[in-house]
Amino acid sequence: MRLTKFGHACVRVEKDGRRLVVDPGGLTDPRALDGADAVLVTHEHADHFSEETLRAAAERDPALRIWTNTSVAGRLDGLSGRVTAVGEGEAFTAAGFDVRVYGTWHAVIHPDIPRVGNIGFLVDDALFHPGDALTVPDTAVDTLLLPVHGPWSTTGQLVDYVRAVAPQRSYAIHDGALNDIGTAMVGGLLGDNGPGTGAPYHHLTAGTSVEIG
Repeated sequence: MRLTKFGHACVRVEKDGRRLVVDPGGLTDPRALDGADAVLVTHEHADHFSEETLRAAAERDPALRIWTNTSVAGRLDGLSGRVTAVGEGEAFTAAGFDVRVYGTWHAVIHPDIPRVGNIGFLVDDALFHPGDALTVPDTAVDTLLLPVHGPWSTTGQLVDYVRAVAPQRSYAIHDGALNDIGTAMVGGLLGDNGPGTGAPYHHLTAGTSVEIG
């Protein structure tokens, strides 16, 4: 599979001419959806889900399909059955990729802030995108997309999370609010200058692609 990082939490996965896009939110260039066959959305927050962008993409391509949780699906009414709501434990095929769903809730930001639903997606038993949660799948993960910066986690929690998932490698996502200094600081703690996660850590700039799986 070919993995391309887009803005913030959005990635595109390509294989044999098929394109699957995850979390094209408001901090992502809408061109991330160009040529997409299917879209996965983890939850309703604006940095992961842009209703305007998805509706525009669906209008351009009547074959585009979307899988997400019930909350996001409810906001995409009128797309003629092209949106499928899924939840933890379910499995489906999107653009020829095998996808399994893990998790239920967004990580706690503060007890006074209501939680929203959040699901993670394991693609082809190789690539895991957890959304905004530190969900540990009950299976081996080759490549973990690691949300490295948000108001709901610390870098110490991320170290323990990578250790718990035990992937072969991790790539940073959810980094749209970090400047260069913050990116270097987090990367050092999750990489060679930290306590050790057991998996090589990589940071990709927007538009960069790598082969995985």
